[in-house]
Amino acid sequence: MSHDRASSHPATDHTGHDDAGHPDSTVTIHDHGGHGASHGSAHGSAHGPTSWAMAAQATLHCLTGCAIGEVLGMVIGTSLGWHNAGTVTLSIALAFVFGYALTMRGVLKAGVGFRTALKVALAADTLSIAVMEIIDNTAMLAVPGAMHAGISSWIFWTSLAGALALAFVITTPVNRWMISRGKGHAVVHAYHH
Repeated sequence: MSHDRASSHPATDHTGHDDAGHPDSTVTIHDHGGHGASHGSAHGSAHGPTSWAMAAQATLHCLTGCAIGEVLGMVIGTSLGWHNAGTVTLSIALAFVFGYALTMRGVLKAGVGFRTALKVALAADTLSIAVMEIIDNTAMLAVPGAMHAGISSWIFWTSLAGALALAFVITTPVNRWMISRGKGHAVVHAYHH
């Protein structure tokens, strides 16, 4: 794709990068299976279908960071005998921290600055992490005795695993919807070659 040089936007190649090799913020990236990207201008483009496999991969990526933070928060809060509110708050905070950090790590490898990587992570993961956290924490609180069972109890670990699995199932369609519109993890693919 080539923009008119008189326009305010630099030319971009098929990966959505400008002449200097930086992702062009005026280009919407759509990933249709794997890491290959096609593009459309900021003025509109046809959004193609997003595969369930791609949505599941994006959700699994997000779930990995969330699960690290969630498990860590649940283990710390439960071990310290905190009330449910404190444990859930810590779990949610750590899920966002680890979720964003995992995405930023990949984007930083593309050679962009910290602020840009943070913006990409916020755009890619905020809704996905929020949905996951609502689902898995609600599920944990709904299982009688799960939050008070302690980290040596099978009820605690089974409930946590089930809550994370439920969050994955419910968040996958959300990610599919976002990616099909050039949002969510579609933003991250502009930084992967």
